[in-house]
Amino acid sequence: MSDQSRQRRYQNLVEGYSGWLYRYAYWITGDATTAEDLVQETFLRAWRFLDGLQEESAAKSWLTTILRRENARRFERKQLDYSDVELDTVPTDNQTFDARPEVLALRNALQHLPVKYREPLLLQVIDGYTLDEIAEQFDLPRNTVATRLHRARQKLRKHLEGEELLIADELS
Repeated sequence: MSDQSRQRRYQNLVEGYSGWLYRYAYWITGDATTAEDLVQETFLRAWRFLDGLQEESAAKSWLTTILRRENARRFERKQLDYSDVELDTVPTDNQTFDARPEVLALRNALQHLPVKYREPLLLQVIDGYTLDEIAEQFDLPRNTVATRLHRARQKLRKHLEGEELLIADELS
């Protein structure tokens, strides 16, 4: 493949998938700067291994896998100090962060889900991946993915119902 066709192919990937990858990374991390870094690292790795992408129809799945692995590498490189931050104290950017109470409650509930439930749910809900596509992404049996999606929804529902009860108690 010539350098020019390689660059064009890469540019098509960046233009076609950078927005989606950023949204996905933001949902995973909850942080705009980290999401931007993950997308940048994803595209750097994609450039290095561009010849490994055989079919353009598999590009989205390929890039998503790279992004997930880059996110995992982030935790392998160093131990991060975590602190609990109330969502209402986080500055909002109207273009990337929806501050409506119901959206904040959903985002909070999603952040409380274990990663093994959250990631498949986000892939299905945000981008409409099928069970088979998610199973392929995580290298899991289809039934395991279906179970995790079911449990994720149950846990979300339980968490959101708990928040509604807390709000009702505060109002009375």
